[in-house]
Amino acid sequence: MSLSTLNKIIIPRHVIGLEPLSIELHIFSDASQVAYGACAYVRTVSNDNTITNRLLCAKAKVAPVKPLTIPRLELSGAVLSARLFKKISDSLRCKFNKVVFWTDSTIVLGWLQMAPNLLKTFVQNRVVEILELTGELPWRHVSGKDNPADMASRGVLLNDLATSKLWWNGPQFLHDPIFNDTIISSETKNILTCEELPEVKSSSVFIITQDRELFPFPRFSHFRRMRRTFAYVLRFIHNARNYKINRQDGALSLDELRKAELGLAKLSQAESYGEEYILIKNNNTKNLKSSLLKLNLFIDEKCDLIRVGGRIANSTEFEYNKMHPILLSSKHRFTILLLRHEHTRLLHVPSQALLYEVRQKWWPIGGRNLARQVTHECVLCKRLKGNTLHPLMGNLPKERITPSYPFLYCGVDYAGPIRTLNRKGRGARTVKSYICLFICFVTRAVHLELVSDLASESYILALKRFISRRAKPTEIFSDNGKNFIGAMNEFGKFLKNCSIDISEYAISQDIKFRFIPAYSPHFGGLWEAGVKSTKYHLTRVIGNAHLTFEELTTVLTQVESILNFRPLSLISSDPRDFLPLTPAYFLVGRSLTAPVYEDMRHNTGTSLSRYKRLEQIRHHFWERWSKEYISELQTRCKWMSGVDTLQPGMMVIIKDDNLPPLRWQLGRITNAVPGKDGISRVADIRTATGVVRRSFAKICPLFFEDETTKTMKIT
Repeated sequence: MSLSTLNKIIIPRHVIGLEPLSIELHIFSDASQVAYGACAYVRTVSNDNTITNRLLCAKAKVAPVKPLTIPRLELSGAVLSARLFKKISDSLRCKFNKVVFWTDSTIVLGWLQMAPNLLKTFVQNRVVEILELTGELPWRHVSGKDNPADMASRGVLLNDLATSKLWWNGPQFLHDPIFNDTIISSETKNILTCEELPEVKSSSVFIITQDRELFPFPRFSHFRRMRRTFAYVLRFIHNARNYKINRQDGALSLDELRKAELGLAKLSQAESYGEEYILIKNNNTKNLKSSLLKLNLFIDEKCDLIRVGGRIANSTEFEYNKMHPILLSSKHRFTILLLRHEHTRLLHVPSQALLYEVRQKWWPIGGRNLARQVTHECVLCKRLKGNTLHPLMGNLPKERITPSYPFLYCGVDYAGPIRTLNRKGRGARTVKSYICLFICFVTRAVHLELVSDLASESYILALKRFISRRAKPTEIFSDNGKNFIGAMNEFGKFLKNCSIDISEYAISQDIKFRFIPAYSPHFGGLWEAGVKSTKYHLTRVIGNAHLTFEELTTVLTQVESILNFRPLSLISSDPRDFLPLTPAYFLVGRSLTAPVYEDMRHNTGTSLSRYKRLEQIRHHFWERWSKEYISELQTRCKWMSGVDTLQPGMMVIIKDDNLPPLRWQLGRITNAVPGKDGISRVADIRTATGVVRRSFAKICPLFFEDETTKTMKIT
């Protein structure tokens, strides 16, 4: 039905364009399972830079009846291209400025660049013919969609052929004025190397190598699985040799497992002590290493294993394996898996007990170090120990070393509960009360407030009393408690509900709430020490007595006065030295128990009395604060090394003081948050319930996955 389309196909008689500046010949080849073909195009560049590209001739052949591989058919298409070029060059009188051969087979291009003597006969003969016909003319690679010879090798309908620009005018890149065959070929695909090409003769050089790995020990991570695998290997060998009688089938027996264990030990000795085995076999034990020479080694004739002679051979109470244990190397995979298996079987015994038990049958060289390593790498033992990290103690924040008004920067914490009476007299009941402690970062002055419960409203009321008596602070640091987080929101609402003037003042001098990481009380060591000092006095004054709310408030104010009079620096035994510096000097400029006296700082007289001289010294507390107190904060009292750190990808467990170690949550480090000094003390951990942030003091490292080697490393 499509034969009528032949009348519509018009082929121009003139292939070369008008006023040609250069004439090029481009021959394409392709092959399929049914045929292979080649087509030639004449590309003309005119004086006005007009590009004309037209089909000159084409030829196709049916594939041989005998099946050939696609690379061989592609090579046959290349031969057809070379013969077509020979026919064109002999028939036409014009000379071509450039001749380029195109194919979409990288294998053919690789064959044409090789020496023919390295190829097999079929390929060698055709490559030689191509090289003789084409000489040094270039062969380029073209993509399959741009190869017009694909239509000759696969066939096409007449309707499609009549309208195909690819067949009549060639690929689109030939119409480009700045066409470069080298660039087009490099953009498609790289040529295969000699090792990747088929139909290449095998090399006549034989290299004999000796593989010392007799069994794939590194593939196994469990001793029991490795032993069972080797037992099945031995069963297969036995059944192959005795396929008619005495066949072994069913579950593995105890004898098979014992034979597999001894067989693995023999292979382990062959890989670790191959040379030593030959020396012992030839009775040349003098050349053994000193670590092996003292063991009096010999070869057991029954199992062909190296055993330890030792000095207890005359015993009648011990078994043969106890008197002559099997020699093993602690660096071999078999020995490592054996000790891990025994460590688990013996319910995670310590390293010394593990070594004693293993030596009942085996004698690992360097076994004590290996036993310690196995015990240390045990994940369950590591979880039960729960060793946390201790990074370098951080530098003091600027809020603690910058002179400022008392309580401008302060911390807050709760202490209690304390049982208080709801009223006096009979019928009084005890209720819970709590102590809200505010401590100044600069002067370490203490302010105590008694609250009735742990609600956010009670905390806001205590904060109002504190602000009224000590002035409004700039920043308040606290634990990551729910009551403080709720108070931050409630206090924000409180400021919004104030009058316009007070609100504008509060916005200009807003109080900033800052929280330490969750479950990290050592981040707030300053107020934790204040709570400890407060409890010290309360337990000695109150004891087991129950006071009313007013009575306990009075006691707290007295304790507050005592704490604010404690010295900040060491007390000198020399009576000529200054009085000790206390927080009270920063609150009222004098001791809370001393009488009021005039300011003596600007009095430079030399005839002052001894008492006036002491008063003058008291008023210079800020100078003494910077010289005496700040200098004492220079040294680190603990966490002085700081060599431990956490890396992303490390598997850790999160320490929880309220749960046993086996119930601690497991997670993986996603990010270690560095501080201002570049040292990380807090990390983000991805757990089964989400991402949490904890300090290093609550993180116990287990192991991490190395990204470069994709192996698990024990920390």
